[in-house]
Amino acid sequence: MTDAATGTDDDPGTGNRWAGFFRCHLPMVVVAVVVLIAVVFVAQDRWRRGAFFFGGATLIAAAFRLCLPTARVGLLAVRSKPFDVGALTLLGGAVVFLAATINTLGVG
Repeated sequence: MTDAATGTDDDPGTGNRWAGFFRCHLPMVVVAVVVLIAVVFVAQDRWRRGAFFFGGATLIAAAFRLCLPTARVGLLAVRSKPFDVGALTLLGGAVVFLAATINTLGVG
């Protein structure tokens, strides 16, 4: 059934439901994909690259939380905006700093 006011299809059996989900939760999906890439690197014994990607995902989450309204960030909104941005930036910056400065122990 098509909604006359918006011209959209409201049938739950169509792909429109998935489009709405991704549109609403796109920031969280992006962060989750980057974290998944980090996990793949760590599983392949590339822990340093994995740490960079994990820290980068946390910094991306902080940027999304800072730039987007609370209604658009979905699960990235946990506390108040200043607390979330500060905590995510501190954690992401620390992980990236540690990954950049730690000795590679002879492995590339």
